[in-house]
Amino acid sequence: MPTNRNVGVLVSGRGSNFRSLLDAKARGDLDANFTVVISNNPSAGAKAHAEEFGIPWVVIDHRTFASRQAFEEELVAQLRAHDVSVVVLAGFMRVLSSTFLDAYGGLTLNIHPSLLPAFPGLNAQKQAIEAGVRVSGCTVHLVDSGVDTGPIIDQAVVAVPNDDTVEALSARILVQEHRLLPRALGWVLDGRVTIQDQVVALDA
Repeated sequence: MPTNRNVGVLVSGRGSNFRSLLDAKARGDLDANFTVVISNNPSAGAKAHAEEFGIPWVVIDHRTFASRQAFEEELVAQLRAHDVSVVVLAGFMRVLSSTFLDAYGGLTLNIHPSLLPAFPGLNAQKQAIEAGVRVSGCTVHLVDSGVDTGPIIDQAVVAVPNDDTVEALSARILVQEHRLLPRALGWVLDGRVTIQDQVVALDA
């Protein structure tokens, strides 16, 4: 259960899902306090969104640390320094280990561009097209020690026509990601998400 509504966002790239959270808050659709944005990429485009909304931007470049443990210890230190209760991985391209999860396990959300457990890992849209599936989509899940294996909070379905391309499918899935992620974060912040036997139960 979150202790407050303070959210930290971890990003590696352009931050379109991060932007969807900011836009949802601006519309009044999401009650969240974004207290810090952390990137492992000094040139991440998400910085512009953080600056526009006056949110502290912190760079923790994993390449400058001697070990993954040291990198994750600094992530946790920065999140705690900004009183973060819930973490969102919004295109954060690092796999997190127990060093991080011991601090924020059960309170870290990730968005993945497939209907998990199908097509985990990288290039999920390409995997879907190559498999010949008729539907794909996106999944918001809680992060555990596996790769895209944590308890599923919410999903959205996107049709995959015969002539689909990776680029076109990715664009349609992204639209759903921007709808799904703010809603799922709101549920977590409201204390509606509980886990029973690795399955999410959504309280009314």
